[in-house]
Amino acid sequence: MSTTHPLDDPAADPFAIAAQAAADIAEKTGVEHHDIALTLGSGWAKAADLIGETTATVPATEITGFSKPALEGHVGTLRSVLLPNGKRALVIGARTHYYENHGVRRVVHSVRTAAATGATTMILTNGAGGIRESWKPGTPVLISDHINLTSDSPLEGATFIDLTDLYTKRLRDVARSVSPELDEGVYVQFRGPHYETPAEVQMAKAIGGHIVGMSTALEAIAARQAGMEILGLSLITNLAAGISPTALSHQEVIEAGRDAEATIGAMLAKIVAEL
Repeated sequence: MSTTHPLDDPAADPFAIAAQAAADIAEKTGVEHHDIALTLGSGWAKAADLIGETTATVPATEITGFSKPALEGHVGTLRSVLLPNGKRALVIGARTHYYENHGVRRVVHSVRTAAATGATTMILTNGAGGIRESWKPGTPVLISDHINLTSDSPLEGATFIDLTDLYTKRLRDVARSVSPELDEGVYVQFRGPHYETPAEVQMAKAIGGHIVGMSTALEAIAARQAGMEILGLSLITNLAAGISPTALSHQEVIEAGRDAEATIGAMLAKIVAEL
């Protein structure tokens, strides 16, 4: 049996592979169409249990183009959820991070697959470092814009996509109607997997960043290429390097996510109900 990943072939059409993945999801879940998709990063997984009735759960590795998540805290499944309003949500618990060095096509495959299932709204969540000292661990923050420091893009060839309203203001307004206390900021995606140095954090701050992390920006670009509206949310799991008085650890990130997941999961479920 060949172990070659279909998206690793430069001649392959990533959109055709996403369409096949969507067909796989329809077959295995019995659901032909999804309206909303959610990628649930560190700390956000609880929302999947709260937004509606899960009618099917599929291991991501059974779907064309998906891989087993490399990161603890990501569950490695795709779930079809029936929302109380009758819409369908596809919950993606299998995120491929850029630092895994599998290429951008595999990073954004889940987003392109979600679009191929019919989803027109993409909710991207993550656990991230905060630059603002007022954001304590466990604080959810809306993403208003991003700065992509990966030096990469999911767009191929002469493909020009406007990113002016990438993290859709309409959806941010909906989120604030549910949780008026939500603050917002600019997300800066670094390559990872190492945490940022204090100097890099200060650079991010100087160029207009408020949140630092290792995901989301490339996925958001792919979602906009697919014509989706995007809502981005970061859980501040720690103050960023040089802002925090202590050294950073992945265990701290996991614990902050676990401590906050019930609260932020309930908040996200209320937001989904309004979309």
